[in-house]
Amino acid sequence: MVEFLYSIDKAIFYFCNQTLSNSVFDVLMPAITDWNKSWIGIGFFGLFWIFLFWKGGKRGRTAALLLIPLILLSDQVSSNILKNIFVRPRPCHILDGVMVVENIRLLVSCGPGFSFPSSHAANNFAFAFLMSFFYRKWTWVFIFYASIMGFSRISVGVHYPSDVLGGAALGAVYAFLIISIWKIAAIKFPSLALEQR
Repeated sequence: MVEFLYSIDKAIFYFCNQTLSNSVFDVLMPAITDWNKSWIGIGFFGLFWIFLFWKGGKRGRTAALLLIPLILLSDQVSSNILKNIFVRPRPCHILDGVMVVENIRLLVSCGPGFSFPSSHAANNFAFAFLMSFFYRKWTWVFIFYASIMGFSRISVGVHYPSDVLGGAALGAVYAFLIISIWKIAAIKFPSLALEQR
């Protein structure tokens, strides 16, 4: 059963990494997948957070403040705990002199970390689900953004589809936990609550 599921995972990986490959993706996906490490990505999110906090009213300030523990929780649990429990090699890792998945189109550095779950997917979907809770009419934008980020991890050759799906599910759980804690706090401290919409 495990082998059957892995064969499906691998087939979808090849489809995303090779069948869908093209000259546009070869330029776009590496830039997208690591844009959180570039000054453009850091600057964009910095400005987004400041705008949310400064101009977003009580709703925006609440969302902005909740993003801080959310991303810390998501990144630390996914990267430092779960990856070390599952210890799944990335498809691009080399074990005993052989790449885990042969004939990969590796477009970025493979990275030393384990594969499951994808921290990129967990963090971006956590962000997307939290923002969707506060700004429901923009849900499709946030989920589309997180989905593109998740797809990019497969496209560049560093994650399996199941890593991304697992990260997305975890992102939803992290967002649910943070929102639930905030809701409980708002019952005890009504000033934290938002007006109904």
